[in-house]
Amino acid sequence: MYKDLVKKLGENKKVEIINGQEIIIKNVPDAKEEGNLDPRVMDVMLNPDKYPYENKNADKAYIFNNFSVGMIRSIFGWDNEDLTNGEIETTHKIIKGENGDIPVRIYSPKCDEKMPALVFIHGGGFIAGSVDVVENPCKLIAKKANAVVISVDYRLAPENPFPKGFTDCFDVIKWVYNNGEEINIDSNKIGVAGDSAGGNLSAVCTLKDRDLGTNMIKYQALIYPATIISDKEYPYYNWSIDEYEMKSNEELIKKAICALGDATAMLDLYMTDKSLAEDKYVSPLLVEDLSSLPKTLMVVGEYDFIRVQGEAYSKRLKEANVNCRTIRYRGMDHAFIDKLGLYPQAEDCMNEIANDLKSL
Repeated sequence: MYKDLVKKLGENKKVEIINGQEIIIKNVPDAKEEGNLDPRVMDVMLNPDKYPYENKNADKAYIFNNFSVGMIRSIFGWDNEDLTNGEIETTHKIIKGENGDIPVRIYSPKCDEKMPALVFIHGGGFIAGSVDVVENPCKLIAKKANAVVISVDYRLAPENPFPKGFTDCFDVIKWVYNNGEEINIDSNKIGVAGDSAGGNLSAVCTLKDRDLGTNMIKYQALIYPATIISDKEYPYYNWSIDEYEMKSNEELIKKAICALGDATAMLDLYMTDKSLAEDKYVSPLLVEDLSSLPKTLMVVGEYDFIRVQGEAYSKRLKEANVNCRTIRYRGMDHAFIDKLGLYPQAEDCMNEIANDLKSL
């Protein structure tokens, strides 16, 4: 059943013009009606005890500025599935960076030829998440794309506020570019990808690569990324609940959407000063010139609070003549790739990224 749903997502899609841009729509594969949550999302929301998760390494007692960082860290994650049948080799390595040691995990298929590479940056609101949560998605991309995937264990706020985590991620990209022989990759075929906060960090690393003229990154996959952290209003971004179509279970859908909107305190921990929210490497949506960026995939969930800013960013990329595809998964909420093996949309997203990597 699950594999049939993944296949259906890959085969059935349509293009709609929404807010002035082309968006690829992928419907819930086993539902006829639109405007509702995917049944798997609804089951997770209504039956949380059925899907227990707790990060045993998190200190739930850790409080910072009256915010329970430890509690947030303890619940960020999901026990997802390894769908690679043990075909991918995992290597743990320490990269020397500007701020010190950066642990990475390198996922490699068995291949004699040089492969594309993807630097993957995990989400977690800049204060949580881990390489553990995204290990199985990274392995699956490595297998499906026949590519080396490097997952970055970057420094988290509030202990390490902006720009330390950002610097870690860019340092790893530079290391990958300069050490292609060691990890058997073609340094002219490097992409970057990330989910949520990791999508933000992927986008700003790509911007910095362009600004410096280093031209290391040839592709970016931004999975429900945070593209604006400033709470000011801008002509190209104005969040409204009216952007969301709800035909049934309205209160449950609003709960799914607003769960992330209520977590803005996490973003305040990312910066030492709120004025940094308008820094171009914090809120990429505010960058005036978005031209000359590489091929881009924007992935969003229909019922995600930050869907609106993700689609606003992809629209601006297209207006700047960047080769950008935008995919909206109907019925999905935030962080859906964490549910690999449960949500067929998570695997379909990995398929989309893998296909892009192969096309490099």
